Amino acid sequence: MKNRIIITCLLALFTFGAKAQDTKSWYENIKFSGYGMLQYQGDDKEGDEKNSFNLRLLRMIVDGKVGEFDWRIQIQGTNAKGPGEPTVQLVDLYTEWVKHKEARVRVGQFKRPFTFENPTHPVTQGWRGYADVINRLSGFGDRAGEKSSGGRDIGVQLQGDLFPASDGHRYLHYQVGVFNGEGINTSDKDERKDIIGGAWVTPVKGLRIGAFGWNGSHGKMVDPLTNTTQSVTLNRYCLSAEWDKDEYTFRTEYLHSQGWASQGIGNNVIDYAKGDKADGWYVFGIVPLIKSKLHAKARYQSYRISKEWDTSVNQVECGLNYFFTKNLELHLEYSHVNDRTLAAGNHNYNLIDMELDFRF
Repeated sequence: MKNRIIITCLLALFTFGAKAQDTKSWYENIKFSGYGMLQYQGDDKEGDEKNSFNLRLLRMIVDGKVGEFDWRIQIQGTNAKGPGEPTVQLVDLYTEWVKHKEARVRVGQFKRPFTFENPTHPVTQGWRGYADVINRLSGFGDRAGEKSSGGRDIGVQLQGDLFPASDGHRYLHYQVGVFNGEGINTSDKDERKDIIGGAWVTPVKGLRIGAFGWNGSHGKMVDPLTNTTQSVTLNRYCLSAEWDKDEYTFRTEYLHSQGWASQGIGNNVIDYAKGDKADGWYVFGIVPLIKSKLHAKARYQSYRISKEWDTSVNQVECGLNYFFTKNLELHLEYSHVNDRTLAAGNHNYNLIDMELDFRF
C-alpha cells in the first residue's frame, strides 16, 4: 500500500510539472552520466591474508527536469555482493520540487539526511570507502541488520537554505524526512516510520557546522531468547564540522547509536552480545600538493561496536590522489588497522588499496 502511495505521488508530481512546459522540451532536459571504480586491495591480517583485483562499483545515472521538478534514476552494479543481495539494483528513484531554495520537497528513494559524509559522492569522497562509523550507523552495512543500502531509504523529505549572504552562500541549511526505516527497495515492516533530520550553519563560505538526529526502528527482528519477532528502536545523533574550499577539505564527525544490533548485514536476528549502544568518529584532511593534479590525504577513524574500547576498530590512513583529468583519478592508500575484536596478539595488520575511478 505504501509503495503504491509513493508511486501515485511521483506520477502526480510529474504530471503537474509536465503541464508547466510544452511536450517537446521535457526530453531535451534529460542527462545521462555515470562512473566506474576499479580496485586492487590487499591486507596481511593474521590467518586471513588476501589480495585481489575488484570491480568495486558501476553506477548509471539518468537526470532530468520537468517544469519545476528535478528527477533522478540511478542503477548500481557491483561485485561486493552481500547476503541475499543482487549485483545489480536500483539505488535512486526520486523527484524533487525545486522552485524555492528555501523549501524543496523530495519524494522517492534517496540518501538519508544524516551526516555530512553519507551524501558525498563515492569518487569525490577521496578514500577507499566511507568511514566505518558511517557504514555501520547510517545505512550502508548497518549495525541494525538491514541489507546494504548505500545510506538510502524510501520516503519524503523537506529541505532548504535560508538567509543569503552577500557572497552568494546561505547561512543556514535544514533538512528533515520521514522514511520506512528498512533501506532500499524494501517496504515498511512494522508500520513505524523513521524521522531523520539535521541542520548546519555556514558562517563563512566553505565552513559547515552541523548536527543530525534519527529516531526510528527496524522491524521484524528475531529475539533469539524467545524466538519471537519485534521492532528494535533506533536513536542516533551526529555532530559534524567541515572546511571545504580551494581543494582543501577537512572534516570530522562523531556518531552515537542506541538500539540492539543484529548478527550481521542482511540478518534479522538480534545479537545481544554487541550491546545496545555503539559509537565512532573520524577526522581527515585532503590538501593539494599540485593544484587540480595531486592531493595528499590522511585520516584517523575509530568505530566501537559496543561503545567499549575492547570492541573498537581503529585505523590510521594516508595516501595520494592523482588526477589524470577531472574525470579520471588514481587513488593510493595505506592503512594500519588496530582491530581489538580479533584474537589477542593479532590486533594489528596493514592494508593497501589502489583505485582507478572514471566518470562519463
